[in-house]
Amino acid sequence: MTKQTFIKGAMILLAAGVINRILGFVPRIALPRIIGAEGVGLYQLSYPFLSVMLTLIVGGIPLAIAKWVAEAESSGDTERAKHIFRTAMGLVVTLSLLFTAALLLLAPWVTTHVLPDSRVYRTFLCMTPLLLIIGISSVYRGYFQGKQNMVPTAVSQVVETVIRIIASLSLAAVLLPYGVEWGAAGAMIGVVAGEIGGLSVLLWKFYRGRPRPAPAAGSGTTAAEREPALKRLLGLSAPVTASQMVGSLSGLLESIFITRSLAAAGIVTSVATAQYGALKGMIMPLVLLPTALTYSLAVSLVPSLSEAAARGDRATIHKRLHQSMRLALVTGAPFVIVMWLFAEPICRLLYNHAEIAPMLRLIALVGLFIYLQAPLQASLQALNKAGTALTNTFIGAAIKLTLIIQLASNPDFGIYGALIAISVNIILVTLLHAVSVLRYIGFRMKGTDFLKVGAAMTIMGAAAQWLMNRQLLPAEWLNLAGACAAGAAIYLVLMVAMGIIDRHDAARVPFIGRWFRP
Repeated sequence: MTKQTFIKGAMILLAAGVINRILGFVPRIALPRIIGAEGVGLYQLSYPFLSVMLTLIVGGIPLAIAKWVAEAESSGDTERAKHIFRTAMGLVVTLSLLFTAALLLLAPWVTTHVLPDSRVYRTFLCMTPLLLIIGISSVYRGYFQGKQNMVPTAVSQVVETVIRIIASLSLAAVLLPYGVEWGAAGAMIGVVAGEIGGLSVLLWKFYRGRPRPAPAAGSGTTAAEREPALKRLLGLSAPVTASQMVGSLSGLLESIFITRSLAAAGIVTSVATAQYGALKGMIMPLVLLPTALTYSLAVSLVPSLSEAAARGDRATIHKRLHQSMRLALVTGAPFVIVMWLFAEPICRLLYNHAEIAPMLRLIALVGLFIYLQAPLQASLQALNKAGTALTNTFIGAAIKLTLIIQLASNPDFGIYGALIAISVNIILVTLLHAVSVLRYIGFRMKGTDFLKVGAAMTIMGAAAQWLMNRQLLPAEWLNLAGACAAGAAIYLVLMVAMGIIDRHDAARVPFIGRWFRP
């Protein structure tokens, strides 16, 4: 099984992430046009509950597998790596089946009494198979991650995205005549089809890379051997699961509090659902576009830092962290400028909803904090400080939910009160993570890096805005694309001129790197 370097592994996942983000915008753009903002709201309302269930089932198990397998591989103990995999798979499959049964039985009560719009019932039922499918996929991805082989994860993500796009849009259009709730349910069935496709790729890659099929979970080991493995697996995953559970519960409560607070502000349920759909289904995907990189960095960081920590290699830990943070900063900055300056044409051209542009402009202000948060959190988890990440996440979530209740229920703020609360949470948790990393390993970003990137952002923004105002091309989308492309080129030149990006950085990029080597 092929093992990649940290940078190569991150770049492989980045390539897949970029492809997924680009492809993913097809349904993001088309789905609101098919089922409307209200349908998108019903579709999105199921996800926070799904996230909570998946956290209970999977939680930190993939990270624990990656960390433990990486340690086993560094010592050449491949049998222990296989044993870890079998133990984790048995645990996840058992939990998935139990929670799926419980979810099916409780669906009528949950959609009526917990979720804020009972029309989500059909979408809720259609999402239940995802528990088992995603649970199994997560174990395979954690195993490949621990092997530092990111290709299977990357390929499965692309396959999953392509199938999901085709199935979601087709089924949403076919079922929409039966009602908006049926259209949202059709989109969710498409998600299930995509996840099945992604899992199929992982299974093919796993068994193709083995000399013989993997034995069933638990086979080949005695009960005495399984118990310590299960105990350690739970011990490694529990802090990460707890941290993720805070985030998942925060997302669920956020969806409930936002819609109910908007109702308290005098907004009817259907409009509140539509506003929530615009926020979660249109605005947040745009802001999270650069997280294709931060996700790839976070996934690659865990085994890389775990391996370095096992050797006591502090220099490598600092090097990897600096690489990750600098990449997240440099690549995220241009997106922040573009979203803030051109929010209105972006929302009009993509969604045909220019009225939601102020939401994009507001959340874009905290974009850099979003992009820096993932590598910092992954670092804390890889360095056995998941409990600290949990505390930081809990503090941010508590403040966010309190602010949502206070601000979103105020008619003067409405949905923008929720956006303010989300922004405060993002900034606070990122800063707490940064302080924690500094305290534990003494790592900090160079202040000059931020100053240089800030200067480049300002110059890029001024040039892009000037070009956009000239309206040199016949169509708005052409002017927008031209302004963004010219601004990005200027930004890239400034990054090279200021020494933030150099030939050595380019040389690490797979495929094209050889052109920059001396």
